[in-house]
Amino acid sequence: MSIIVYSKPACVQCTATTRALDRHGVEYDVIDVSSDPDAFELVQSLGYRQVPVVIAGEQHWAGFRPDMISTLA
Repeated sequence: MSIIVYSKPACVQCTATTRALDRHGVEYDVIDVSSDPDAFELVQSLGYRQVPVVIAGEQHWAGFRPDMISTLA
C-alpha cells in the first residue's frame, strides 16, 4: 500500500506524524504542499484545510492521528 504524507515546512503535527510512522517502521513519501500546487489542490479537493494529510490506500485523514497510524503498522 502506498502512503503519502502531504506536509509543509515547520509543521509540528507533520513532524509528529512522520516520526510516528518511522517508529512503526512504515514506509511513506512526503509531498510539500507549499511547493506543489497540484498536491495543494488535491488536499483541498478532499475537503482538508490543514496538514498533514495522510493518504494510505483508500483511507485518508488530517492532523496527527496516532490511532490511525497504528493501524498501518
